[in-house]
Amino acid sequence: MIDVVEVRRVLHRRPEIGLLNPYAQSVVLAALAGLELEVRTGERLTSVVATLEGARPGPTVLLRADTDALPVWEETGLAFASEVPGAMHACGHDAHTAMLLGAAHVLAAQRNELAGRVVFAFQPGEEGAGGAAAMVEEGLLDGVDAAFALHVTPQLPTGSVALRAGPLMASADVFTIVVRGSGGHGSVPHEAVDPITVACAIVGQLATVVPATADAWDPAVLTVGRIKAGDAPNVLPSTAELAGTVRAVSEPTRAAVRTRLDSVVAGIAAAHDADAAVLWSNPCGVTVNDAAVAAHVGAAAREYLMVHELPTPVMASEDFSAVLAGVPGAMAFLGAGAAHLPSGPVHSPRLLIDEQALEHGVALHTAVTRRLLASITTNGET
Repeated sequence: MIDVVEVRRVLHRRPEIGLLNPYAQSVVLAALAGLELEVRTGERLTSVVATLEGARPGPTVLLRADTDALPVWEETGLAFASEVPGAMHACGHDAHTAMLLGAAHVLAAQRNELAGRVVFAFQPGEEGAGGAAAMVEEGLLDGVDAAFALHVTPQLPTGSVALRAGPLMASADVFTIVVRGSGGHGSVPHEAVDPITVACAIVGQLATVVPATADAWDPAVLTVGRIKAGDAPNVLPSTAELAGTVRAVSEPTRAAVRTRLDSVVAGIAAAHDADAAVLWSNPCGVTVNDAAVAAHVGAAAREYLMVHELPTPVMASEDFSAVLAGVPGAMAFLGAGAAHLPSGPVHSPRLLIDEQALEHGVALHTAVTRRLLASITTNGET
């Protein structure tokens, strides 16, 4: 059995961003060596997929962990803090990878008790780079019957887990709006089409998009996070750019909000004799937990953890949605908070993870896998 805490710390020191995480891939491959798994690596990304064949035929369960980090400057002061300037495992992916590696060791030791196979997927590029979709395109879900993943959170105490059936996390679509005017001298704005004025008008009207489109019981969130224009205080630039995200917990509302945003932008630009283009990127669907799989996860967790049923979805997003769009499965939030660790939230430069939670993650991966294999074998479905 590997030391999952040490593996987590090794990964934490050397964070990598995007689809190419060669160091994390090397750590994963080294940790899996000797387990008699069928291992393959990605073509377009540094993914690792390792398959464990049980002693008897049966269904296939996929377990997934993400390996990438965020462009965040770490401020934790940990002895094993990031050694890479401007990069940090600020979303707990180092813990996810370590826990799944631990589960691979436990389940490999239990091979003779398993009917079916277990696929361990280590995925780069979760943070907006489309890693899950890329792995699906490379055949990740071929033959898979059910899938499971964990996400650590310091907002729940160690020893607890939270989940729900149905929508768990929101979709996320990044929009960039480029407004084109004519530019000119700041002393004669009447002789120019000022894209800054148009961009500001767009920002103001975007606040009306969600209330006018989304049912209050089917929520959406529209946020503008960046606006850029000009280089000098006395010059009207020729372009202005703003960007943000649209989030929703159902596909119809997601589509409706996007359509209305496009319409609002076009209308405001036309009213000011400007041109504006909306560019959509980094699409991430709604993360929807299968009710049957979520029930099995809850039952497995209740044997030794406090289980919280979430009353509503979380408006953050997860590209595990691409996996759950193809096979029934579930994601759960694993508590990793402790009173002695004054952590910031995920994506914070002050994120702290209670490492005692890692053993719970290993045990939950293992228990859920065994439960799903037995259930699918017995019932023909999850």
